[in-house]
Amino acid sequence: MDMLPRVCAGLLLLSLLYTTGLCQRNKNNRCVLSQAKSCTECVRVDKDCSFCTDESFKEPRCDLRENLLRYGCEEASIVYMRGEMRALQNITISKSQRRTEVSPQSMFMRLRAGEEMNFDMDVFQPLESPVDLYILMDFSYSMSDDLDNLKNMGQKLAKFLQALTSNYTIGFGKFVDKVSSPQTDMRPEKLREPWNNADSPFSFKNVIRLTSNINYFSKELRKERISGNLDAPEGGFDAILQTAVCKDKIGWRKDSTHLLVFSTESAFHYEADGTNVLAGILRRNDEQCHLDPDGTYRYDTKQDYPSVPTLVRLLGQHNIIPIFAVTNHSYSYYEKLHKYFPISELGVLQEDSSNIVELLRTAFERIRSKMDIRADFVPKAMKTEFTSTMYEKTESGSFHITRGEVGKFNMRVKALEYVGGQHVCSLPEKDRQGVIHVKPTSLSDSLRVQASVICDVCPCEQQQEFGSPKCNSNGDFACGQCICHAGWRGDTCNCSPASSLNNEACIRPGDVEPCSGRGECLCGKCQCYSEDLSLRFDGEFCQYDVLQCPRTSGFLCNDRGRCSKGACVCESGWEGPSCECPTSNDTCIDSRGGICNNHGRCECGRCICDTASLYTSSTCEFSYSLGFQAVCESIRDCVQCQAWGTGKMKGNCSTCHLQVQMVEELKKGEVNEHCSFQDEEDDCTYHYSLEGDPTVLPNTTVQVQKKKECPPGNFLWLIPLLIFLILLLGLLLLLCWKFCACCKACLALLPCCARGRTVGFKEDHYMLRQSLMSSDHLDTPMVRSGSLKGRDTVRWKINNNVHKQGFTSLAATNPKELIPYGLSLRLTRLFTQNLLKPDSRECEQLRKEVEENLHDIYKHIPGCHKVQQTTFRVQPNSGKRQDHTIVDTVLTAPRSAKSEIVKVTEKHVSHEAFNDLKVSPGYYTVTSDQDAYGMVEFQEAVELVDVRVPLFIREDDDDEKQLQVEAIDVPTGIAEIGRRLVNITIIKEQVSSLITFLQPTYSHSRFDKVAKIPVIREIIDDGKSQVTYRTRDLTAKNGRDYVFTEGDLVFYPGETRKEVQVPLLELTEIDTLLHNRQVKQFAIDLLHPKNGAKIGQYSQATVTIADPEVVDGVPSLAGQSQVAQSPKGRLNAPLNPNAQALSSRKIRFSWFPPPGKPQGYKVKYWIQGDPESEARLLDVKPPSAELSNLYPFCDYEMQVCAYNAMGEGAYSDIIHCRTLEDVPSEPGRLAFNVVSSTVTQLSWAEPAETNGEITAYEVSYGLVNEDNIPIGPMKKVLVEDPKKRMVLIENLRESQPYRYMVKARNGAGWGPEREATINLATQPKRPMSIPIIPDVPIIDAEGGEDYESYLMYSTDVLRSATGSKHPSVSDDSEHLLNGRMDFSFPGSGGTLTRTTNTNYHQLSSHMQQEHRVMGSSSLTRDYSTMLMGHDSRMPLGVPDTPTRLVFSALGPTSLKVSWQEPHCEKEVQGYSVQYQLLNGGEVYRLTIPSPSQNSVVVEDLLPNHSYIFKVKAQSEEGWGPEREGVITIESQVDPQSPLSPVPGSPFTLSTPSAPGPLVFTALSPDSLQLSWERPRKPNGAILGYMVTCEMLHGGGEPRNIYVEGDNPETTLTVPQLSENVPYKFKVQAKTTQGFGPEREGIITIESQDGGTFSQFGGQQYMREEVYKFPVEYTTKTSISHSSLDPHFTDGMLMTTQRVGSASSTLTKQVTKEFVSRTVMSSGTLTKQMERQFYEA
Repeated sequence: MDMLPRVCAGLLLLSLLYTTGLCQRNKNNRCVLSQAKSCTECVRVDKDCSFCTDESFKEPRCDLRENLLRYGCEEASIVYMRGEMRALQNITISKSQRRTEVSPQSMFMRLRAGEEMNFDMDVFQPLESPVDLYILMDFSYSMSDDLDNLKNMGQKLAKFLQALTSNYTIGFGKFVDKVSSPQTDMRPEKLREPWNNADSPFSFKNVIRLTSNINYFSKELRKERISGNLDAPEGGFDAILQTAVCKDKIGWRKDSTHLLVFSTESAFHYEADGTNVLAGILRRNDEQCHLDPDGTYRYDTKQDYPSVPTLVRLLGQHNIIPIFAVTNHSYSYYEKLHKYFPISELGVLQEDSSNIVELLRTAFERIRSKMDIRADFVPKAMKTEFTSTMYEKTESGSFHITRGEVGKFNMRVKALEYVGGQHVCSLPEKDRQGVIHVKPTSLSDSLRVQASVICDVCPCEQQQEFGSPKCNSNGDFACGQCICHAGWRGDTCNCSPASSLNNEACIRPGDVEPCSGRGECLCGKCQCYSEDLSLRFDGEFCQYDVLQCPRTSGFLCNDRGRCSKGACVCESGWEGPSCECPTSNDTCIDSRGGICNNHGRCECGRCICDTASLYTSSTCEFSYSLGFQAVCESIRDCVQCQAWGTGKMKGNCSTCHLQVQMVEELKKGEVNEHCSFQDEEDDCTYHYSLEGDPTVLPNTTVQVQKKKECPPGNFLWLIPLLIFLILLLGLLLLLCWKFCACCKACLALLPCCARGRTVGFKEDHYMLRQSLMSSDHLDTPMVRSGSLKGRDTVRWKINNNVHKQGFTSLAATNPKELIPYGLSLRLTRLFTQNLLKPDSRECEQLRKEVEENLHDIYKHIPGCHKVQQTTFRVQPNSGKRQDHTIVDTVLTAPRSAKSEIVKVTEKHVSHEAFNDLKVSPGYYTVTSDQDAYGMVEFQEAVELVDVRVPLFIREDDDDEKQLQVEAIDVPTGIAEIGRRLVNITIIKEQVSSLITFLQPTYSHSRFDKVAKIPVIREIIDDGKSQVTYRTRDLTAKNGRDYVFTEGDLVFYPGETRKEVQVPLLELTEIDTLLHNRQVKQFAIDLLHPKNGAKIGQYSQATVTIADPEVVDGVPSLAGQSQVAQSPKGRLNAPLNPNAQALSSRKIRFSWFPPPGKPQGYKVKYWIQGDPESEARLLDVKPPSAELSNLYPFCDYEMQVCAYNAMGEGAYSDIIHCRTLEDVPSEPGRLAFNVVSSTVTQLSWAEPAETNGEITAYEVSYGLVNEDNIPIGPMKKVLVEDPKKRMVLIENLRESQPYRYMVKARNGAGWGPEREATINLATQPKRPMSIPIIPDVPIIDAEGGEDYESYLMYSTDVLRSATGSKHPSVSDDSEHLLNGRMDFSFPGSGGTLTRTTNTNYHQLSSHMQQEHRVMGSSSLTRDYSTMLMGHDSRMPLGVPDTPTRLVFSALGPTSLKVSWQEPHCEKEVQGYSVQYQLLNGGEVYRLTIPSPSQNSVVVEDLLPNHSYIFKVKAQSEEGWGPEREGVITIESQVDPQSPLSPVPGSPFTLSTPSAPGPLVFTALSPDSLQLSWERPRKPNGAILGYMVTCEMLHGGGEPRNIYVEGDNPETTLTVPQLSENVPYKFKVQAKTTQGFGPEREGIITIESQDGGTFSQFGGQQYMREEVYKFPVEYTTKTSISHSSLDPHFTDGMLMTTQRVGSASSTLTKQVTKEFVSRTVMSSGTLTKQMERQFYEA
């Protein structure tokens, strides 16, 4: 009875599953889901969508083509856009005729959006091709010796080219740099002759056009003279670009291989590297040819350098392969650069370029083996890709090819659906179609592909019938449907809102609700409700549910039809209530071609047989495969008996009921199978078959073939002969084997034929304990016995976990899995100790040699990567070559490549060389993850060698793991294998506890009489543990200095500490008389752990006995600090103090009690480096304390003393301990230096809490929408150098907001993220100054597949003085006119928006004065700043403020200052530049009388000091207002060094770390006391602190307070606060380097309980001490207002806080300037700009 509910539940579940599946299929049909209203809209949805134009079609018209046919749409009425592809020109490649090198030559293809097509192309690379070689040389003065050498190499170069090809040309060009400051010395005398006997400076000059006349080349080259410039990097990028684009002037030939040799010893300038373009002086490079008739580049001072992506693109388009010939000095820069070119080479040039020919020969050989196929001018709407089944791709994307053969490649072209969030058909036509140029490098021929995306309008829409009667003249008829005019609806546009609202026509008879409650009545017709964008109900009154039709196997309408009006409408070829029956009889046709074997009828696609049995098939045939063989066997005896009278039933055939019919031959082609058996009596085979149903034996007729098949009898005499021959052959083989064995032995022991030598393992079993193992391998000895003359090599292998069934097969299930293979080889060179030092030059050179040669060998194995982790060692017990170097390295390759790796390794070891790497024969090891193969060698007279067996130690090993090492064979030599196998068992104990001494050394006095040595246990699995201890003599002797002690320590559950007590003896008289001063020591060992115990870190302790000395007859202790003498009754210091970090904020401090009875202990601890007077104190009772609330990753010092009734005893020695790392806090504020609307420089400060050593930063960025929700994936960049807290992000999308996130990582992991959202287009452009040394990551936001995340590097040389509020590029509010700046910060809950408007008329000027008194000193400083705005009352013709300041570092002590000419009604006559140290000092002024000079070079500055610069312009009407900026040149280079600045030397910032945690103390309901500690890493003298106070949730203006001085702890009283309002405080420390990161804290003064307060966020920390403050403090506030123009008001608030005490006066000033601008127009706009001025 309970089966029915189960069945019903199962069917219900199955129905739901199939319904869900069907709905899912509908959901995946993009055509239907699009609900396209027109034909064109439909075919653009997906490449498979079609549209039905049949007027009578009632289903969705936009659907898959097969669905439309299924639902009744005629083939002729379906609109389907088909892509097409054809070859326009296809001339076959002929190696002899050389008609073409690329086939096909022209293709045509049209693709629908999302469609992909591919075709094969052939490329022929001839063995010899014409070569154009253009040498581009650096002509700066440092290359003078290189030029001299090159002049003498003309003939040598000619011979080199003639060896390459008989058809060549050679040319020459030279470059220096832009002829402008700071690249070139612009003094007139230096422009004429920068050096003695040198030409004037220039950017680039084409000296010798490509020519085949080598004599002319040499003659012209000898005329050249060197030139010169100022800065180290050169302008080679300008030269490379001109060389590429000036094709005719350089002389590049169409059918040749173009090689460009770029020779220099310096780095390079590139686009936007901070020299000129960022100042707005130079425009971007236009990528055009600008060589004058003399071949000189004339646009060097008019446009910027090209970028790296630009060079990659242009060299590829012009088929130019670069070869960078550079010196070691600049190799690292070009090593990064050349990787971005698909094909390029890099070589190290000697200092005088004497090896340039050899360098070119090597580079050209490598280039000849590579080919890059690139597609240029690809429309935005398409994507291309090239693959090859013949050739392997390199890392840069090129192919390794074989010259002289036709290469097979495949080109794939895909039409994208969306580009930049919009459909491709909405793109401009030039982005949807074009001619793609496919060109292999070094070939002149190319393939042109005319490709376009199909965005055609459907033909039927071009033949619309406007105002069609079919649409009641209320719409247009097109593509089989009406497109109604506005205000009309319905299939024929016959319904309007003014139609009758009568619903009676929509009510089915017998119903009450219109449309059965499942739809809406519109114009008297039901519009049924839909569900999930598809129709759920249908029928005239929506009375049918489209999911309620019959099902088959759970499928609605058997998935062969659709549900319409409550019944299944089947597809063509199907019928039945649920479309379960095919209409054809194909499934009922039997093997003869009939229907159901004429024994049944076909119904619903299956046979209904007249008689069914076990052996009847689905077509009513007797299937003898359905058990007939068993029946055949069952009647065998009866057939044999009735037909032949033989068999088991012989003489008893009456029991058989078969009808046997003897026939001459069984019928051929019979469906029935034959039964064949052998008659045992004559060994003949007989055959028979059955007819009829074998289950009804009386009706079964057995046809038996009369003639048996018997073996011929006349060949029986051959059997004995064959046996005799086999025995004779065996005897001969035995004699041969004995003879060979004897000869082999004779060869070993001439002249007699005696027993030979054997090799084998020394032992057959080793048992190891994993806990005692110190290595991951075992040196297993192999011995050789017998004659030791001659040489033998032995191959061996090892299998891991041989006792586990199926282990190896399980591991090998994925042959493509990449695994590391360990590889060991013995080199021919001797070992030196320098090879153990990874940083030594010898080790680096050998490592590079090994890795390059091995990579050249193994790269031919598919899937192999480069070798890595290369180390060197020696192998003892390895015969006569044990002092040779053994190299160990790791090769990553697929699991399936193991056999090939072993084969290749053995082959090259036998040849004794891996390319140029020489190895010793007879030794190698190849180790995979589960087995290993290797070889060892016995040289002559060597008896024993070690086999280095890897043990495959893993955490998941069994408790008893077994390995088996097997000697396989002796490939070289005559030795036989003796002991072939050795088994290794590794026992992995389940440790329940670790027992160890607390520390390795102790000291005790003889006066103690007993040495008490602590032993501790670390519990893993609690229980009983036991260990044995035993003393032994060192310099102390048993019986004279101490008493031998031995015993067991038993730890019961829960016990963690025991003591070993050793009695100490007094000095003997003779030792006293002889003053024996020898240090007396003995040792205690821990042995034999039991009950799951294991010996821990210290298994031995050394005890030193301190002997007493006699001083004036009174014995005293010498050398004993642990047991210091104390006054009578007072306690000694606690014994053996020890500290251990428990976490990032806790330390456990423990000790042993001193002799006596202490009542407690006082622990004193402080941060290492702080004075001991600031220590914190703890009073504890047990002999241990847990120190908490500590700083992470901080060094602490601590000591302890015991106390009793007599007072405190002596303190112990100071113990040092560092807390563990914790994840860092979020990085400091993100700073954006906007270069352009698509390029920004992002920098950030170090986290306020590093909590360890910062190892990396991660920068994430991605698009967001207006609601700050991410659009698409976030891109991530890992900055692995923590000192470089800056990236330059290029190619961002214009006018799009991006979210930027930065987080830091240390040893504990990743910390939280700091994020900001910014739209570059709304920001003022603040050009930065990036130095010429490439070292800070530059990120290409659109890099995609062609480039890595890092395009190039650029060091952060220049940066504003941190926190100074004066940026490196001074920028005023005018750059925000009519602009908008958006920032969002985590936790703010909103967006800060600053909007400006230009509708104001004048600004006022005002003066701010600040007077500071530092402590009680008389030192005072006055600092004034005049802020000048443009005032309409100022005289006309006075210049405005210079619009921009840009700084460029020329070295650690020199700086270039640039600006843009200000607006002025009259001509500017000159400029004035004023600068001084930011913290005061002499003021320097420079006057520039030339109005065209808008830059100046300032020398003799102090490195790592901040300067303030002011620039103003003058006209005949007077001086204009100043533009000011603050800059710091940061350098670690000695200014006096002749190498200053050294290219590549780091420029780093060393600001202080964050102050200590903020501590708040409420003083009253409206004031509090704030205190903090000095930064842990001040990195210089602390000048003061900047404190910022602001309301957490907004409101009011933030207050800034500058506190001067450097104290261990600083305290500040903050008045005028509000009750129950949360405030955020930030504190930054300042040094001469600027401000460090902020320390934040949040506080609320609550009114209840008289001044208690709550603290949240930041550090949850309260100090125990209460610091004393002055009894009185006063607050004086003065506010002054100025009356201004009614359209514009200014106000200044000056708040002075004064805290007075008897000894000193501290004055703190807070200056705030509030500028309120009111625009008198349709609305009111208020802008508040905050400017803060403070000084060091």
